[in-house]
Amino acid sequence: MTSGICGRNNTGICHCDGWTGKDGVSAMEYRNDRNGEKLSILGFGCMRFTKNGNAIDIDKAEKEIMAAYNAGVNYFDTAYIYQGSEAAIGEIFERNHIRDKINIATKLPQYMISNRKAIDKYFDEELSRLRTDHVDYYLMHHLTDVAMWESLKSVGIEEWIKEKKACGQIRNIGFSYHGNTVNFLKILNDYDWDFCQIQYNYLDEVTQAGVEGLKAAAKKGIPVVIMEPLRGGKLVNMLPEKARKAIAESDRGFTPAEWAFRWLWNQPEVTVVLSGMNSVEMVEENVKTASSAKVGDLTEEDFKLIEKVKTAISEKEKVGCTGCRYCMPCPKGVDIPGTFRAYNTMFSESKKEGRFQFAQTVGLTREPAFATQCVGCGKCEQHCPQSIDIRNKLKEADKALRPIHYKIGINIARKYMFRKKRGT
Repeated sequence: MTSGICGRNNTGICHCDGWTGKDGVSAMEYRNDRNGEKLSILGFGCMRFTKNGNAIDIDKAEKEIMAAYNAGVNYFDTAYIYQGSEAAIGEIFERNHIRDKINIATKLPQYMISNRKAIDKYFDEELSRLRTDHVDYYLMHHLTDVAMWESLKSVGIEEWIKEKKACGQIRNIGFSYHGNTVNFLKILNDYDWDFCQIQYNYLDEVTQAGVEGLKAAAKKGIPVVIMEPLRGGKLVNMLPEKARKAIAESDRGFTPAEWAFRWLWNQPEVTVVLSGMNSVEMVEENVKTASSAKVGDLTEEDFKLIEKVKTAISEKEKVGCTGCRYCMPCPKGVDIPGTFRAYNTMFSESKKEGRFQFAQTVGLTREPAFATQCVGCGKCEQHCPQSIDIRNKLKEADKALRPIHYKIGINIARKYMFRKKRGT
């Protein structure tokens, strides 16, 4: 395979031609990082690998990762708290001898840091899990306000970064962000960052860092990596009927996921878009989109369609939960994202479907996970990237999902299912 020739635009970020395969068909588009290194516009988000029991299905994950790698994906994103993820990709990269051909992005769990010694502890553990001697893109994980960055500075993070970059253990330093635009801009301007990562999609255009933050980063020549491009699947699996109909009637023939990705890649300020791909088919579909998406491709009619979809979604959605699971685990066992997903399904699809989904994923688990178990400690709200009023929304959701006849039905089913299992 051969890569294309670089050209710069007025954002200071380079946009490269595609990675061309043997058949001459472009398999991937690239945009440059701050140092001129080519990054695939499609990145592999490694948070949601399929589990086999409690462990990652390593063989399945390997097939998906290698399918992406062979199509030109060279950016793989993980984090310390993504259970089993760092170890899994470290094993896969080593087994297939591709570590030096790809870029690893992982994250310091800054919310667990109280002193300089802890920084070294977590970083060394990550290198061990990843089976590598360096991290290509290292992020301060999950900053939500400038106070978190100030706390890291107080324990010597700036000097630590300087040392790690000097010895080559970290090649690029950045931060991932969930919070408002004001605090994003303060953090962005407080340090000489190499890149940053934000939640951004056509529903979050003016929330979190938003388009203002995106453009501010690009103006400084700082590449932006996008997470939650599909809003935790909402822009695909939970679209209301009105939105699905609008997409189906479009002459473009794009899938819901394709619309979301193309909206992002249409913007020159976007460098990499992460996708948590957990099937080879999903990899192939996303690579196909990435092979043809260009800056400025969308027309005025395309933007009108997206606005129509956004309007349809806002009319139906009850809770802005992305399913990121930062609120978990709940000390009392409440399945917060599962409850909200089912609650939203009641309105984006049907009450029957939402309640059925709730019964399957929350109500009929061996360990109860109901919202009524909440004791109001507020721990979940401290970690929610969307700043959801979780405690009150859980009460609202539970009331809608479990009217009295559903409560009785679920309780009977639980007694039957788990009594039967104990007797086998």
